Amino acid sequence: MSDRDDGLYADQASPVYGQDPEKNSTRAGNYEHVHIHGLETSPDTSLHRGLKARQISMIAIGGALGTGLIIGTGKSLAQAGPGSLLISYLAMGFLVSMVMGSLGEMAAFLPLAGFSSYASRYCSSSLGFATGYTYWFKYIITTPNQLTSLAICFQFWVPRETVNPGVFIAIFLVLIVVINYLGIELFGELEFWLSSFKIIILLGIILFSLVIACGGGPNGDAPGFRYWHNPGAFAELYDTGALGKFLGFWSVMVNATFAYLGTELVGVTAAEAQNPRRNIPRAIKLTFIRICVFYILSVFLLGMIVPYNSPELSFANKASVGASASPFVVAASVAGVKFLPHLINACIIIFVLSASNSDLYIASRTLYSIASDGNAPAIFKRTNKRGVPYPALFLCSAVACLAFLNVSTSSTVVFGYFVNLVTIFGILTWISILITHLFFLRARRAQNIPDSSMPYVAPQGYWGTAIALFFTILVSLTKNFDVFIHTPARQFDYKNFITGYLGIPLYILLFFGHKLLTGSRILKPHEVDFLTGKDIIDQQEKEYLEEQEAKRANAEGAHKFYDRYVSWLF
Repeated sequence: MSDRDDGLYADQASPVYGQDPEKNSTRAGNYEHVHIHGLETSPDTSLHRGLKARQISMIAIGGALGTGLIIGTGKSLAQAGPGSLLISYLAMGFLVSMVMGSLGEMAAFLPLAGFSSYASRYCSSSLGFATGYTYWFKYIITTPNQLTSLAICFQFWVPRETVNPGVFIAIFLVLIVVINYLGIELFGELEFWLSSFKIIILLGIILFSLVIACGGGPNGDAPGFRYWHNPGAFAELYDTGALGKFLGFWSVMVNATFAYLGTELVGVTAAEAQNPRRNIPRAIKLTFIRICVFYILSVFLLGMIVPYNSPELSFANKASVGASASPFVVAASVAGVKFLPHLINACIIIFVLSASNSDLYIASRTLYSIASDGNAPAIFKRTNKRGVPYPALFLCSAVACLAFLNVSTSSTVVFGYFVNLVTIFGILTWISILITHLFFLRARRAQNIPDSSMPYVAPQGYWGTAIALFFTILVSLTKNFDVFIHTPARQFDYKNFITGYLGIPLYILLFFGHKLLTGSRILKPHEVDFLTGKDIIDQQEKEYLEEQEAKRANAEGAHKFYDRYVSWLF
């Protein structure tokens, strides 16, 4: 039990908030007649808590570190300049921290299987339905897209004419399915090492950029802040003057948002985390610190070593993925470094492999969560002896075969429309998390549940969450603002408009459609259930802490050294 718990929850047989005490007879481990959103108690449907603290910590940052940083920043730099690039990533970093804080407070209090379960429990079952399916749609399309990116990366070394990209897609699809099927312990360990490699790679890129900025490249040139003055810190986009610079800045705000998508992965792992009340908040705090180090420092140094009007940067932005699309390869070329493209391409493969593996994991666990909420067939919440929801995994794996569409160049365009359609679902999930947190806080206040009884409290509070919600909605509405900008060389792009914004009315349709068909309503603050299932988590936490205390008491040698001097890093 957390040392912050007080007498409010001392009696685990006390009535559940919002329910008739005479009808509530549930006690720890006896929930046969109570449906608990996102918390399964049957051995046939339960997930296993196999993710260790170090694994959760690395998975949390690994979910955020993707190709958006080492590839997508090139387009942002070319459109807006180094000043806009730095400010935008800083601003979105603070927004991400508030989203993560909101998620962390709810997940630490009662770790459930997914975002839809929090929305159903604290706000409305219709919001849970819309959140679950939009998030699932995103990842069943993102997974095959990542597999396609892997195949393209290998084409940097092996031409399409020599080896069909479908070969690489098949190999890596089988690989990630096997990894996910063999259990959360294997998945967590592999993601720990892949995320560790990501961090080492980014540290190397940061060190390389710093050396180049200080004149350590083969040509001996030390650009410093030269490119901030010439061609300048703020580029003009679509127009001249202040308006053009603002449009450039806002385009980077949108790009930065999607570069940060994936940080919420730690919320999906809460249901399979050991001691989640301690490990989830710790992972979230470390995620924010690492975002500041890796994202902010990387884009700051990138703006020092590549001018935003570089012809080579313009050429790189025409590539979709691979070393040729990375602005850091452009920086190496400008500085006279020749060996970097192959190394960057190998690094990108590691990034994308980790992303495809975790995307399939998210897709299967999201479908499991939807089924646990009662919004999908019950077969999808069945698990095997390793705690893997194998029917959900098999269905998501079958959908991932859409990646083979990209073997045919004629199908690639159609698949690209799917990708553009579902990218909005990531930010709609952030919106759902923030809305749910507002209802969570409102209910806590109405039921007199103090901060002192919470394992973790989001630092931004109610109004910080409301402000974050406003800006997140603003970004979602303006993500494809460029389709409305008309110039002699630029006409209205209706295809980009439809695929870019169709996700928003679909999300709204799912919410109101479910509400109309089921008659669900938004929960009033006093009706929100904070207690059902909490005793299960309390008991699991107590048993885990006792087990860990026994292990520490008997630890010797390397294990004792790790517990005392290394474990704090994670």
